[in-house]
Amino acid sequence: MPIKLILLAASALVTVPVSAQALAPQKLTLERVFASPALTGAVPRAVKLSPDGKLVTLLRNRPDDLERYDLWAIDPATGSARMLVDSKKFAAGGVLSEAERMQRERARIANLTGIVSYDWAPDGNSIVVPLDGDIYLADLAGNVKRLTTTKGSELDATASEKSRYVSFVRDNELYTLDLATSAERKLTSGASDTVSWGLAEFIAQEELGRTKGHWWAPDDSRIAVARVDDSKVEVATRAAIGADKTTTFEQRYPRAGTANSLVDLYLMNPDGSGQVKADLGPDPDVYLARVDWLPDASGLIVQRQSRDQKRLDVLHIDARSGTSTLLFSDTSDMWINLTNDLKPLKDGSILFSSERSGFRQLYRWAKGKIAPLTRGAWVVDGVDGVDESAGRLYFTAFKDSTIERHLYVLDYRQRGTVPKLLTKPGTNNAVTMDKTGRLALISTTAPGQPLQVWLANGKGERLAWIEENKVAGNHPYASFIATDAKPQFGHLTAADGKTQLDYRLVLPRLAPGQRAPVLVTVYGGPQAHDVQTGFVSPLHQYLVQQGWALFQVGNRGQEGRGTAFQKPVYRALGGVEVADQLAALAWLKQQPFADGSKVAIYGHSYGGYMVLKLLQAAPGAYAAGIAGAPVTRWDLYDTHYTEHYMGDPNALRAAYDKADALGDSKRIKDPLLLYHGMSDDNVLFQNSTELMAKLQEEKVPFEMMVYPGKGHGITGTNISVHLWTTILDFLKRRGIGDGVR
Repeated sequence: MPIKLILLAASALVTVPVSAQALAPQKLTLERVFASPALTGAVPRAVKLSPDGKLVTLLRNRPDDLERYDLWAIDPATGSARMLVDSKKFAAGGVLSEAERMQRERARIANLTGIVSYDWAPDGNSIVVPLDGDIYLADLAGNVKRLTTTKGSELDATASEKSRYVSFVRDNELYTLDLATSAERKLTSGASDTVSWGLAEFIAQEELGRTKGHWWAPDDSRIAVARVDDSKVEVATRAAIGADKTTTFEQRYPRAGTANSLVDLYLMNPDGSGQVKADLGPDPDVYLARVDWLPDASGLIVQRQSRDQKRLDVLHIDARSGTSTLLFSDTSDMWINLTNDLKPLKDGSILFSSERSGFRQLYRWAKGKIAPLTRGAWVVDGVDGVDESAGRLYFTAFKDSTIERHLYVLDYRQRGTVPKLLTKPGTNNAVTMDKTGRLALISTTAPGQPLQVWLANGKGERLAWIEENKVAGNHPYASFIATDAKPQFGHLTAADGKTQLDYRLVLPRLAPGQRAPVLVTVYGGPQAHDVQTGFVSPLHQYLVQQGWALFQVGNRGQEGRGTAFQKPVYRALGGVEVADQLAALAWLKQQPFADGSKVAIYGHSYGGYMVLKLLQAAPGAYAAGIAGAPVTRWDLYDTHYTEHYMGDPNALRAAYDKADALGDSKRIKDPLLLYHGMSDDNVLFQNSTELMAKLQEEKVPFEMMVYPGKGHGITGTNISVHLWTTILDFLKRRGIGDGVR
């Protein structure tokens, strides 16, 4: 997964009595911001529609163990909710294997217990539930059957498309279990510590957005199975430094410029017979990006990405012979961004998205020809569903605003159809649809309104609330909403003197002539879209109540604005992003609400990297900087993410050295606070230790806070309070966070 900004949101470990939630307006405290119940209200996890659309299932945490989740079902027609699987009742108490633990790390759910995932059987009569390393099958009446009882973990449990089998991986081999007879069969052989069948490799999970390693045909006749050989991948030794001990781990980690996993694709019958190797071409050093079965099960559509990520080939693979045919390709002079937008249709055509026009738009391939379905200087965010019976294509896009994601529909059978808006202006929306494209689960947020989840029909009409989350009555935020500060959005000019950048501003209450200290929050990384409308987090509201003005700008290089907006960071990370942030800073200091002598900057992950690059580029421009878990050397990060933007470090050493945050460290003159989790397996702690050693050698003063046992996200009720107390104390001691004047 790409480096992401870690939003330090409310955790759920401390209970606040309902009696303390008086309706009279209250002021926030750090303790309340990170306490439970979360001020953002109930936000369900893993919300899914049953195949028949009659039930909505979700994971809900327990009141007595708020990081442990159970499986629940809601009837949208009546609003009634019931627990389907009690994780404590059926848990075997098994210890997770290292492979399963690492999968959870990749999914950023390592801190959760109980049920963390599930898979509806396509017939809609049962649900496959992994729990504590074993597999269970739950029916709609709440009856639960344990399918496996081994000491080791079964990974990636998947119901076959006709609901006859459950497939899973044990000891790196692929197995199937016949649900009618309970017969278990091993389909593959030859697995080892470096060879696995049926699992997504590290890079696929972390960066490609592909978590599956085997795929059932629609009629259960065949299975496509990835075979991964990690033997050429470097072994990295990582230290996880805890409070009472240090543990070292050896893992296969493909650093930029080094060997990737060798990934092959095989096709076989449900009993393992009839195995053939798919022809993925003569070059083994490619990425298996996506695998999709054709509706008639005659073959697959495979997306193959080149190692330099400038070419994406769409291949047809015959299900019986494994022979391949190139259907079409996308090429770029910088990089190809992967999506989940490709949809093979029953008529043999393929819907997909592409940035070939300079903006991600929708296309249809049919009989060797490609026709555009949408046009314009706006960006499709994703294809959400297809109703083939009505010829309707549903997609989300930043069409009418660069800061609002909306759901649209069009008739893909008719050229030139104008997309129809289905969600309300002024909101931000994420959408999941059923396989028929007739029902949608829509998650909506807006200023003053935390996330809501609702069920809609194909016209965008609300059928039922799944979680209304209305801020009223006993809602945890009801007693704070009266003092809620509303965000302001606008545009300013980038460093190139012409490009318009989006910004978000949240101001404290100011009397005429008063000025406020400003905390600039930055991420700035290329796989993000920082400035979007939505609910202002309770943490940010707390900072505003303390007298801070909050400011964020979406610099060039980010997604959501087209390829020309992204391209300036090609082989030049830490360049144009820094220039645009400094242009925004110059604009900010001219505004009547800002105390220009008290502008601090905070960022985590790529944002921490940006803080370092900004302090180096413009000493004295900021009053102070806080850099959390910063990247300091790009060749410490993995192949796909880093080479996507920077290319091969073996051929482009000078570009890497310039992009790193170590070479100019002695230019840092402003107060700097670093913090990092000492068990971070995403941005390794080594990034900070190398920077610390260099700053010390250069006699550059700085402050440091480390968190033993913590990973990339510094989370937990007390730990989060500690972190933000440390940050605010640092700023106050520097004479910055002393309120408005």
